[in-house]
Amino acid sequence: MIISNVKKTALLNENDNVVLALEDIPRDAQLSSREVTATANIPRGHKVAVAAIKKGEAVVKYAQVIGFATTDIAPGDHVHNHNCAVEEFDRDYAFGTAVQEKTVDPTLAQRTFKGFVRTNGEVGTRNYIGIITSVNCSATVARLIADQVKNGGLLDKFDNVDGIVPLIHGAGCCIKSDGEGYQNLQRTLAGYARHANFAAVLIVGLGCEVMQIARLMDEAGLTEDERFQKLIIQDEGGTRKTVAAGVSIIESMLPAADACQRTEVPISHLTVALQCGGSDGYSGITANPALGVAADMLVAAGGTVVLSETPEIYGAEHLLTRRAASREVGDKLISLIHWWEDYASKNGGEMDNNPTPGNKLGGLTTIFEKSLGAIAKAGTTSLNGVYHYSEKIDTKGFVFMDGPGYDPCAITGQVASGSNLICFTTGRGSVFGYKPAPSIKLATNTDMYLKMEEDMDINCGDIISEQVSLEAKGREILELIIAVASGDRSKSELNGLGDHEFVPWQLGAQM
Repeated sequence: MIISNVKKTALLNENDNVVLALEDIPRDAQLSSREVTATANIPRGHKVAVAAIKKGEAVVKYAQVIGFATTDIAPGDHVHNHNCAVEEFDRDYAFGTAVQEKTVDPTLAQRTFKGFVRTNGEVGTRNYIGIITSVNCSATVARLIADQVKNGGLLDKFDNVDGIVPLIHGAGCCIKSDGEGYQNLQRTLAGYARHANFAAVLIVGLGCEVMQIARLMDEAGLTEDERFQKLIIQDEGGTRKTVAAGVSIIESMLPAADACQRTEVPISHLTVALQCGGSDGYSGITANPALGVAADMLVAAGGTVVLSETPEIYGAEHLLTRRAASREVGDKLISLIHWWEDYASKNGGEMDNNPTPGNKLGGLTTIFEKSLGAIAKAGTTSLNGVYHYSEKIDTKGFVFMDGPGYDPCAITGQVASGSNLICFTTGRGSVFGYKPAPSIKLATNTDMYLKMEEDMDINCGDIISEQVSLEAKGREILELIIAVASGDRSKSELNGLGDHEFVPWQLGAQM
């Protein structure tokens, strides 16, 4: 990255024909040593042309195509939605040509965190009790059970229990019982039921819904024991009796949950969901690549990092296929891209419906630009696996999970797949939490960090303002990951967030 002599713009690659405005630039200001002068007021985080770009020619940032000029663009012009748009172009997938040989860093491999070791060998970063609903019809009952447990003081005597988490959603019935929507929901519920951050789980159903608990248990290999119990409202005799039975079950689960103790384990037991939301023009040069450095370190220690949001790799997928550990992995990623193109078309949408209005205000113009910045979260290591939404991740290293670009929905899938901690970069100021997994927020710019410091865990804006290296910031992120995994509370947790962001991905006709 080359910072210009007036330190107002950043040229990200010598082959780029736009630069990034690092602060608000007034009309007629000189931008760089190229003696380019701004022809308009340029908001910080936005792009300025530093070469003439004719109508139809590619707009290039990160040495990659981020869009095509819809009109002639002169040096110094503001480049954004008014003169740049998405068009299809050929991508060279070059499968496996950028695969790096897997190496383990002995120093990183020796690092540990204090986690909860479960009987199946998996390790949790938290010790919650969960209440899962099979269908929206049991949502209120689940909430009432949780409220009675909390308000009745049942948790007060159990210091090792982090709390109770009711997971309520709007699906579970009137869907095709063997369709994609059903399979997504079933995998999600099963993934949460056996998640390592839960000491125990109660699942509550109505009784007549499509998402039958008995079938879920049979197909997911779940059995009733001291860690997993079920309640059917119609069998129990209604709301009051089910709530009373649920409170009694939770009370019986608490002693065993409280007996769980944190133990020193290698950080290879961490599976970290990589996410960005409310992104801006800084995301691709500060927080995302810094998180990528931390991701590489975790992979070098034997851990796992999970990238998701298939629509937000669109236009950058060719950079991931080059890192595919096998042709099969690369082909699977491209099949997801084709599925999404078809899905968007069938539903009257377009892949460029993303970026959002907030993303655009922050300087992101096209989905290609957003995707190129988003994949920086995944570092540089080989892509070792591609998974369906909520599918159990059984591969170490860097992997990808299919999912939409809607953050709560995508993260719900990542947690269901086994992620026991989340790192979330944001430029506009996202404030989500995702119980049972703790969520760390990384600010892309200093202004937003200072404005929302109560919600942001790390400021990555100093990569620009103080010239902090990506390597140093990546190490800072890794240290916080280890601390939070060991029990330190993230800002999201301190603010009590995470009870309402359980959003399984709904697909198919609702009949």
